[in-house]
Amino acid sequence: GETVHILEKCEGKSFSGSIGIFPAGYIHLKKAVVTNRGQYETVVPLEDPIITEVTSTLQEWSVLWKQLYVKHKVDLFYKLRHVMNELIDLRRQLLSGHLTQDQVREVKRHITVRLDWGNEHLGLDLVPRKEFEMVDADQISVSDLYKMDGGRQRHGDSCRMPVPHHLFVNLKSFTYNTIGEDTDIFFSLYDLREDCPLSCLLHRCNNENEWYQIHENIIRKSSTKYTAPSTNYGLIISLQLLRGDMEQVRKENPIIFNRGVAITRKLGFPDVIMPGDIRNDLYLTLERGDFERGGKSVQKNIEVTMYVLYADGEILKECISLGSGEHNISEYRSFVLYHNNSPRWSEVIKLPIPIDRFRGSHLRFEFRHCSTKDKGEKKLFGFAFTPLMREDGTTLSDESHELYVYKCDENTTFSNHALYLGLPCCKDDFNGCPNIPSSLIFQRSTKETLWISTQLSSTKLTQNVDLLALLKWKAHPDRVMDILGRLRHVCGEEIVKFLQDILDTLFSILDDNTDKYGPLVFQSLVRNFKECKKSFHFSKVSKTFYLKYLFKFIIQSRILYSRATCGMEEDQFRASIQELFQSIRFVLSLDSRSSETLIFTQAALLNSFPAIFDELLQMFTVQEVAEFVRGTLGSMPSTVHIGQSMDVVKLQSIARTVDSRLFSFPESRRILLPVVLHHIHLHLRQQKELLICSGILSSIFSIIKSSSLESSVQEEVEMMVESLLDVLLQTLLAIMSKSQSQEAVRGQRCPQCTAEITIDWLTRTCPLSDWQGEYVSCLLSLLRQMSDIHFQHLLDNFQSKEELKEFLLKIFCVFRNLMKLSIFPRDWNVMRLLTSNIIVSTTQYLSPALHKSFTDADFDFKVWNSYFSLAVLFINQPSLQLETLTPAKRKKVFDKYGDMRVMMAYELFSMWQNLGENKIHFIPGMIGPFLGVTLVPQNEVRNIMIPIFHDMMDWEQRKNGNFKQVEAELIDKLDSLVSEGKGDENYRELFSLTQLFGPYPSLLEKIEQETWRETGVSFVTSVTRLMERLLDYRDCMKGDETENKKIGCTVNLLNFYKSEINKEEMYIRYIHKLCEMHLQAENYTEAAFTLLLYWELLHWEERPLREFLHYPAQSEWHRKEGLCRKVIHYFNKGKCWEYGIPLCRELAFQYESLYDYQSLSWIRKMEAAYYDNIMEQQRLEPEFFRVGFYGRKFPFFLRNKEFVCRGHDYERLEAFQQRMLGEFPQAIAMQHPNQPDEGILQDLQIYAVTPVSENMDVLQMDRVPDRIKSFYRVNNVRRFRYDRPFHKGPKDKDNEFKSLWIERTTLILTHPLPGISRWFEVDKRELVEVSPLENAIYVVENKNQELRTLISQYQHKQLHGNINLLSMCLNGVIDAAVNGGIARYQEAFFDKEYISSHPEDTEKITQLKDLMQEQVHVLGVGLVVHEKLVHPEMRPLHKKLIDQFQMMRSSLCHVRPHISTLYKPFTTPYNDQEHPSNFLATNLNMLVT
Repeated sequence: GETVHILEKCEGKSFSGSIGIFPAGYIHLKKAVVTNRGQYETVVPLEDPIITEVTSTLQEWSVLWKQLYVKHKVDLFYKLRHVMNELIDLRRQLLSGHLTQDQVREVKRHITVRLDWGNEHLGLDLVPRKEFEMVDADQISVSDLYKMDGGRQRHGDSCRMPVPHHLFVNLKSFTYNTIGEDTDIFFSLYDLREDCPLSCLLHRCNNENEWYQIHENIIRKSSTKYTAPSTNYGLIISLQLLRGDMEQVRKENPIIFNRGVAITRKLGFPDVIMPGDIRNDLYLTLERGDFERGGKSVQKNIEVTMYVLYADGEILKECISLGSGEHNISEYRSFVLYHNNSPRWSEVIKLPIPIDRFRGSHLRFEFRHCSTKDKGEKKLFGFAFTPLMREDGTTLSDESHELYVYKCDENTTFSNHALYLGLPCCKDDFNGCPNIPSSLIFQRSTKETLWISTQLSSTKLTQNVDLLALLKWKAHPDRVMDILGRLRHVCGEEIVKFLQDILDTLFSILDDNTDKYGPLVFQSLVRNFKECKKSFHFSKVSKTFYLKYLFKFIIQSRILYSRATCGMEEDQFRASIQELFQSIRFVLSLDSRSSETLIFTQAALLNSFPAIFDELLQMFTVQEVAEFVRGTLGSMPSTVHIGQSMDVVKLQSIARTVDSRLFSFPESRRILLPVVLHHIHLHLRQQKELLICSGILSSIFSIIKSSSLESSVQEEVEMMVESLLDVLLQTLLAIMSKSQSQEAVRGQRCPQCTAEITIDWLTRTCPLSDWQGEYVSCLLSLLRQMSDIHFQHLLDNFQSKEELKEFLLKIFCVFRNLMKLSIFPRDWNVMRLLTSNIIVSTTQYLSPALHKSFTDADFDFKVWNSYFSLAVLFINQPSLQLETLTPAKRKKVFDKYGDMRVMMAYELFSMWQNLGENKIHFIPGMIGPFLGVTLVPQNEVRNIMIPIFHDMMDWEQRKNGNFKQVEAELIDKLDSLVSEGKGDENYRELFSLTQLFGPYPSLLEKIEQETWRETGVSFVTSVTRLMERLLDYRDCMKGDETENKKIGCTVNLLNFYKSEINKEEMYIRYIHKLCEMHLQAENYTEAAFTLLLYWELLHWEERPLREFLHYPAQSEWHRKEGLCRKVIHYFNKGKCWEYGIPLCRELAFQYESLYDYQSLSWIRKMEAAYYDNIMEQQRLEPEFFRVGFYGRKFPFFLRNKEFVCRGHDYERLEAFQQRMLGEFPQAIAMQHPNQPDEGILQDLQIYAVTPVSENMDVLQMDRVPDRIKSFYRVNNVRRFRYDRPFHKGPKDKDNEFKSLWIERTTLILTHPLPGISRWFEVDKRELVEVSPLENAIYVVENKNQELRTLISQYQHKQLHGNINLLSMCLNGVIDAAVNGGIARYQEAFFDKEYISSHPEDTEKITQLKDLMQEQVHVLGVGLVVHEKLVHPEMRPLHKKLIDQFQMMRSSLCHVRPHISTLYKPFTTPYNDQEHPSNFLATNLNMLVT
């Protein structure tokens, strides 16, 4: 899908292009337009833009689509795949070129719906469209672009004409198996007046007598009256809603109208009747009838036949319509209800009778009984009739009519219609004919009647007598005065329908005798317009009608007169027009607040005024009409002197003026614009009718933008800048302030500027967010149209520096709010980028004025600070971070706008350099914001910003002799910014790296040239190391990392703040963060040690402390006391009571010194409870593991370092190793303890280590219980040991112990365990080699200690019940001693040859002998204890142990005992026959356990 430039073709096989060489078959040549040729050229294919959009969108989606699968968003993955396939197919259809215009339009509609759906679900940008195609933001105004926000309906359009809608119904198929005859299908659209959808279902009426109300039953859901048929019946239709007037619909959908579609008009008049609408339809509903049986035993099957007859008795042909789309007929027949003398039909038919045939015509209804035996037999038995017009000339009224039924027989021919037309047709007619002879041929059936109802939809025939008299005034010219007077009784709806005829009639009366009838005709015209306004059918168009049609008459009359007289009296006509406008201006200039009549007159004039412009343009030039309009609009009083209702009418009139054709001409626009802007300015200044004003401004900007593409609009823009810019800024500040607080703010000042904000919210018809957007788009439209000339004029026009300062503060404040507030939706990136482009362009124009006017002696901190704040906010905008965009979108943005962050950064740096000595005013205030800019992941922005920090350090060094403020602020802001998730890998060495490009040297390079380079370099080094730790911390916190990683990062950072930077407040903050992590991981001991760090910083003093973190304002003593209690509580939960006891004593001392005996009693009891817990509660000894992290993929704080970790309870080596591999899933476990090779990526080296207690004095005390010793063996341990066996020299196959050496490594940690972490880094290691003899001593000594501990636990009943542990331990030692073990040591080290050859080992050999002898004594005691506790079933095992013990003792008999002073030798060795247990029992007291 990439576009390539073909440079060369070789042998027809390949192309050489800008991206390399490739087969010719991979390329499709297509025509294109290339703009901006060169490195950054843009290639646009010569094809339908929507095809290009589909292509680029599918390319972008394809990348994101695959990511959905990876992220397990399977549902969206399959939906998007389906939509992408549909788009490919639709694109193929467009490319085929075989579609009609309608089909192309429909395909494009489907494409845009799918494109917008996919973009929305993928979180991509909203695409502004017009007629299904993307809109180029450069070709329209910002206001127009804002209105394209996803098709949202904008407020303020209520004055526009309503849009008609049409429902297109298409019958696809109809199936009804039981009907064997031709079938007519009728569709009726019913208005439910409820929120129910239009439904089309096929139902069977259960009772034909209920048919007349089947629709009502369906609507009322009376389901018992009808049933749904089986699946053999069906009706399929399609519905399509079409929008716009009929001409527009025909133009947009020619295919529909080419198929002979039937146009069905509404039964009755539409909501809006436009002048010129001509219609003449009479709708008749055959409702019901009541008939006699006529001597029959069963009821009749009655059919009604209807005819329309003219005055001469001739039947009018094709004057009956059963429905649109069908040919008109001359005879109508109703359906027949079986055996029903009171049938209800409710059938509606239309009678399109010609106007000239309406008078004198009548309807005749004939009634016949249809035989059930002979279907062709129909017997006439009666008839009814009704004239269409009454004697007074009015038509049949819109109501139900009860008609008389006259008797007749099947032989009646009705050849002479006069025989029945003289008869009364209904009750009203009967009352008008009291004397009717009884000898007439047709006799009325008094018990039979027919009900019909009629509705006339006509603009030519009326049912009103007074209106009819006016239309036919020539028949009674002597009654004209009376006729005009009676016109006041005609309702508004009738006037609307017959408006053209009424106006024609009035003007014909006026022509007949102007002097006599002139005043009455004028009054009638005014009254008619007033009645029109009341009419629902006319209210929506009457605003544009009053003057429009009067002027149509005036102008058309003048044109005809001028044509007839060759232009005579032209000057007189023009003078009359001038007088007319002077009268209009006079009326508009009057104060109407006290006169309702005057208000109505002014409103009528203003509403109608814009409608006359086109008429005037037929007789006057554009400039002349513009002068008329300017004078009229200028005559209107200001907003202060009129009421609110007239204020709205005035603005609506201005809005229609701006929307008129007159305003589109540049020559007239220059005349009209000043007066329009004057009124807008007044309203904005007073914060009135803001919504309407925004609509007017949007229209103006749209027109000016369109005109600017063809001609210069410099003059208009200049006018708008002078009139609007300042007041627009003021309005926006007010709206934004209201939006932020949602409370009325009066007299409040913006914190960044001195502009007064006073809001008078008169209109509350839409959300504030819409108002913000409207006015923001207006401001941006204006700024976008401004050129350097406009900006120069603007800046030159300020009378003082104070005015310039106010303006700069306001515009900077508005710009900042645009970036802070959510003016535009998140997905509307087109609007956000355009806004940013306008802001940076405007800032570049204004920067020189700021530098020129507010530097050196005129320096103003507020305006400079406002500028810098704006620049920082701008660069940090999320919408400008190109790194977060997809490659395609990034390229598109960069090609159009470049990197606007770099543009603003250069601007910021330039302005900073212009500050000179005033830079000191922004230290340390701007350090944080500028540092935030460097966190933007854009190298050039960073390179531009870094030298600013050198300036800050240099200027503070000059002023104070150091740069402590810069240092402190920089560290604080770095911590907060990076902790918020900002910065990247390249940021680690931001201040120390040499720049890769750009005109500026690195910070470190600049510092090295200064006299204070030593402290400067030290500071940069510290900051770089801090950044390494901060970024590790950030990465761990924002990812799904384990608690161990997070804790490790936090410990690393905490120690750095304490040891290297000495930032106590930051140090304390991280103490509490670390404590919280430990509590979440249930590491209570570590949490206690962590919180103890803060406790150690405090003193037992009454110094007041401020509120900090979650601590209230309190004395230092109370804070330290609270911390002490919390630490004691955590040590208790961690079962480390030995650490809590000293704190209890500390608190006890404080309470005792204050004589707080209640607290003292409480703490002493807690201390006592801790002692009890030590002696009574079981505590497990944890295991310790050495972990090495090797490879560059580990976090910085772990990389190529080794740690010792305190394992969890019951955690053994295998479990720990699995846990570590789970935390680092990409790591590989090393299978050897050797040093790893260089270049590895991520390897873990794990093995168990043994703690080396630093509390040997406690462990060597005889009377200390083992429960206490156990604690000191595994706590407060800083040294750990592990051994690696190896053979030195030749290995003795018979006894490997002779050459078995041990490589003993001792690891010394930075801090003892436990502590503030479960693991600490190895600070140094010690390596020694242990000889075979020393190893033997170590092994025997350890085993003795293990035996003594176990035996002691059973002796003191700490372990009871099951003695398996003791049995296994004794068996292991005794059996090993018999079968090897100690015997092997004897062979290896007690041999005369070894002793003679190693004289230096004499003492060690003696020590080993003593330990062996000691082991015999310990085993003897163990056997005694075992004998007491052994179960009878286990006696054979005990006997075996005794026997093996004898063998072991015998093997040691030749070893000369050298018992230490701790042990006394046996006084009487037992002989072989004496049982060893008896012997041991007598000597038990000699042994020290």
